[in-house]
Amino acid sequence: EVQLVESGGGLVQAGGSLRLSCAASGFTFDDYAIGWFRQAPGKEREGVSCISSSDGSTYYVDSVKGRFTISSDNAKNTVYLQMNSLKPEDTAVYYCAADPFPGLVAALFGYWGQGTQVTVSS
Repeated sequence: EVQLVESGGGLVQAGGSLRLSCAASGFTFDDYAIGWFRQAPGKEREGVSCISSSDGSTYYVDSVKGRFTISSDNAKNTVYLQMNSLKPEDTAVYYCAADPFPGLVAALFGYWGQGTQVTVSS
């Protein structure tokens, strides 16, 4: 059974940092890309970042470039999203998702975690 479990969300002041973790199981980790997506109330789910577990290539939405860093620990089947210089507009539920092909389009990802709330206060 495929499982993706996010952790690390919370409440932080603007300018602060959080590190999200996505622990994966039930599939061959090296064969999949892991993406981070977010959804704020009343908004569509947005692709934030993605990493290919096979070759380490990374992708970021423009709004987080230079502030967020995605990384992967293949030995632990875990992907991290380090979020620095957080802004109130980063507030959302953050989800990790898995798919054989990397990208930032939510509809193309087949496996999803339950999400973790990130709230950035001004």
